[in-house]
Amino acid sequence: QVQLVESGGGLVEPGGSLRLSCAASTSIYTTMGWYRQTPGSQRESVATNTRTDIATYADSVKGRFTISRDAAKKTVYLQMNNLKPEDTAVYYCRLLRPGGLDYWGQGTQVTVSS
Repeated sequence: QVQLVESGGGLVEPGGSLRLSCAASTSIYTTMGWYRQTPGSQRESVATNTRTDIATYADSVKGRFTISRDAAKKTVYLQMNNLKPEDTAVYYCRLLRPGGLDYWGQGTQVTVSS
């Protein structure tokens, strides 16, 4: 069973930074992504990174967030800079294998507030 464990969330003031980590129990040589969800809303894609290291971002985070990976550590990161109150959400890590099989972490809360 694949396990994904997110960490790094917390409370930060507007304009601050956080780095989320997602540690996987299996190889991450596949598409990895970060998603977020607020109460009453659908989960939305924030950033994805293919196994060939092609990254895509939601328009709302372009220029502020960066997704990266360390294959040796089986860990994916999301560096979040210049955080805004609207970035407040539970952030989830996703591992997507060819054929559509995917796995999700349990989520980590990010709160941006003064």
